[in-house]
Amino acid sequence: MDNGKNGMPLELFDKIRQLAENHAIDYIGVAGIAKYQQEIAVIGGTVAGKFPRAISIGIVLPQSIVDLLQERDCYENVFQYQTHAYDVINQRLDNFASIVGSQIQKSGYRVMPLPAAERIDSERVCASLSHKLTARLAGFGWIGKNCLLINPDHGPRVRWTSVLTDAPFAENEQMLENRCGNCTECVKACPARAIKGCNYADGESGEERLSVAKCEAYFESLGQKGRLKICGMCLYACPYGKKFKAG
Repeated sequence: MDNGKNGMPLELFDKIRQLAENHAIDYIGVAGIAKYQQEIAVIGGTVAGKFPRAISIGIVLPQSIVDLLQERDCYENVFQYQTHAYDVINQRLDNFASIVGSQIQKSGYRVMPLPAAERIDSERVCASLSHKLTARLAGFGWIGKNCLLINPDHGPRVRWTSVLTDAPFAENEQMLENRCGNCTECVKACPARAIKGCNYADGESGEERLSVAKCEAYFESLGQKGRLKICGMCLYACPYGKKFKAG
């Protein structure tokens, strides 16, 4: 690691790790994004191009709440998922990203916390930066056939956010290889038939693996029926997520 003046980046990231532990953050690491600006621009916005790296932050979803999705016709189940596996977790990620941003800025470096779950382009269904890509570059998993980040311990049952910075933190240098293989559980579970069953390849468009139009149409159909626009079946079905047992 380049420790900079008086070893500040090393000391600073130790503080951030301690903050993460205090806030029950499950994953935190550094992704070098400078070499991936073209891919980032295709699937996101422009602000990431002003920063060489990003801090990837992840929180594991409550397993018992994700498991409620197997009975999605029950309003209570879907409401629980929307509240505590989506809204509350995203809020926690946003709050922690803001805290991290303040800590880095106090040390004299540029920083930009990004929203955990806000679109900047509804047509492309994209955010300023793909948090899944950042998590992959930070070494926390691989992109699955469902276009989600698949963590080896928790599957896609982790929500992510990112904090852009120019602080000279040591970047992850080893990414995990795709382990989806011939598995098609997410493909079979998708009620919209939107997942095409293709493994991820560097630099390709997400449309190679997922029909966004079919996915969006399905959510609209749920709304027209008076149901909450919640699916999550590709997240629920992944074997890597189901294998985790607490305790």
